[in-house]
Amino acid sequence: MAAGGNSSTQGKDQQHPQWSNDRQVLNSILEGQPTDYNLAELARLRIRYRGFPGARDILADLDKALSRWQLTEADLFAKTRQIHQVAQVYKGRGSQRDDWS
Repeated sequence: MAAGGNSSTQGKDQQHPQWSNDRQVLNSILEGQPTDYNLAELARLRIRYRGFPGARDILADLDKALSRWQLTEADLFAKTRQIHQVAQVYKGRGSQRDDWS
C-alpha cells in the first residue's frame, strides 16, 4: 500500500519558486531574437528546469524557443560556453544579485 502512496506523490506537479520571474524572461525570449543574452538566458532556464517535476508550460516553451532558433540543447550549450568565454553577458543587468535557485 505504501508504493501506491509514493506513486501519487511522485506524479504531482510542483510550482517552481522562480516560475513568475522565469515566465517573464521566457516570454521575452520567445518574442526576441537569438542574441547572446537570450541564448544565455535560455540555457540558464534549460538547466534550472531540467528534471523539475512541474512547470510544464515553461518546459514546452523552452523546447519551442530551441526549435524556433533551430538549435538542439547541445548546440545551445556549446554556443553559450563560447559566449561566456568572450563576453560578460550579465554585466550591468543586476548581476550583483545572486540567483542560485
